Amino acid sequence: MSASKPSSGARRPASPAPGTRPSGVAPEDAPRYVRQLFDRIAPRYDRANHFLSLGVDVYWRWRTAAAVDQMLAATGAAQDAPALWDVCCGTGDLALALARRSSRRRRGWRVYGGDFTHRMLVLANEKSRAARAPGDVAGWVEADSLRLPAADASVAGVTTGFGFRNLADYRGALAEFARVLRPGGVLAILEFSQPAIPGLRAAYGWYFHRLLPRIGGWISGSGEPYRYLPSSVDRFPAPRELAAWMAAAGFAEVKFRRLSGGIATLHTGRRR
Repeated sequence: MSASKPSSGARRPASPAPGTRPSGVAPEDAPRYVRQLFDRIAPRYDRANHFLSLGVDVYWRWRTAAAVDQMLAATGAAQDAPALWDVCCGTGDLALALARRSSRRRRGWRVYGGDFTHRMLVLANEKSRAARAPGDVAGWVEADSLRLPAADASVAGVTTGFGFRNLADYRGALAEFARVLRPGGVLAILEFSQPAIPGLRAAYGWYFHRLLPRIGGWISGSGEPYRYLPSSVDRFPAPRELAAWMAAAGFAEVKFRRLSGGIATLHTGRRR
């Protein structure tokens, strides 16, 4: 993938947009804080995630990969530009889900996993090798999701699973995704959200704010990331607001689907 600066045609917001705002951390220090946070828990990140979600996170990523495949197949957007970028890829679970689907369906996608946390990428690479993942994983790239090392209109799909919430500028990220996507290309954002069902919302709120930080800290060896998690979800835009931002950034056919009662939400759109 060739490096390129955003072109003048990219739809950058007129002013900085809200992004992650960790409590007690200055906005300009948020990216460094998030990087250090995830670097610290990287070795036990997968174990904690799968345990805390009771394994449902695997299904959510499968649903995301299936949605991307369906949208690309509908238009053939990946036929002559079959590169997909999974940004904020962490230890690579969504990128690997895309690669497995590409292999099974003979799509021929070249999947790139990008993250700005080095230790996460090391683990993603180790996981890929241990699983003998197909060659559809083209590489793991240490990259800032707000400035991807990809040329304008060069990729067929951009995905992110539970990482978009941690970016310092949400609308700036959407503009960057629109820049690298070719017309008709697919964007899929899988993110935690607030459950829509009142009873579930109350029960999950108790678990998320009171129990999860303790269990997550016990499994990972650090409670801070799991105190940051519920606060970051609380501050994250509601699904309709994020959908509106996607439309403003140049995406059509914007939809969102609540998964598991709204514990997670999958947003999809197509680059105009």
